[in-house]
Amino acid sequence: MSIQNIIFKTGILGSFLLGGCFTEMAPNSLGVLPTEVRQLIVVRTPTPNHTTGFLEAYEKNAGTWTAVGQRIEVTMGRSGLAPATHSASKPDQPIKREGDGKSPAGIFSFGHIFGYAPAAEVNFKMPYTHATEALECVDDSNSAYYNQLVDNQSVKKDWTSSEFMRRQDHQYRWGIVVNHNTSPTLPMGGSCIFLHIWREPGAPTSGCTAMSEANLLELLHWLDPAKSPRLLQVVEKDYPAYQREYGLPQG
Repeated sequence: MSIQNIIFKTGILGSFLLGGCFTEMAPNSLGVLPTEVRQLIVVRTPTPNHTTGFLEAYEKNAGTWTAVGQRIEVTMGRSGLAPATHSASKPDQPIKREGDGKSPAGIFSFGHIFGYAPAAEVNFKMPYTHATEALECVDDSNSAYYNQLVDNQSVKKDWTSSEFMRRQDHQYRWGIVVNHNTSPTLPMGGSCIFLHIWREPGAPTSGCTAMSEANLLELLHWLDPAKSPRLLQVVEKDYPAYQREYGLPQG
């Protein structure tokens, strides 16, 4: 079915939260990496408050993770990084919230790739959604469509805030949905989180992870749903726990 006929409930991007640092967490407090995962994108930042970091891609063959491509620079939310709603291990631990300007930390699956090009013009392995002028990502927590990509011509509008996916700039020319705050989708838990093109090198986002168009396209063509790709976003000091738990390269 085309986007004109359905609403994607793929757990989406978002952005924002109450500030504050978070303490070191064991892997299971941020999420579990399923055994079937054979592609992993790892984003690391120096501290919870950094708005820049680096990304590395890994693929598992015969039980061993190996690096794919080169380490690349990325930008994060304007307020840094915070654990996703499902990740908090303590009741008083700061977590990502709607409007906080933080990128979510944890392990996430991916939804659809999206872009300005018609579907007939792309050849990605992952599912693809053409970002028409009618496609919106709803960030109104009171809406029944919160944290969903919606064709506004196919549903009755019940939201007062959203992000149009066909922008007047280049940032959403290509991108992919990060399945954050889904199953369940919690009110004010954050919405509309993507990997997308940065505004310019070093420019922070509202909660997404951004990079150059060339680097993003290389990743998007590499991602393969048959290999159950995942995204791991973490502060540098917390990475060794994941490295030990899942046999990841030391990096």
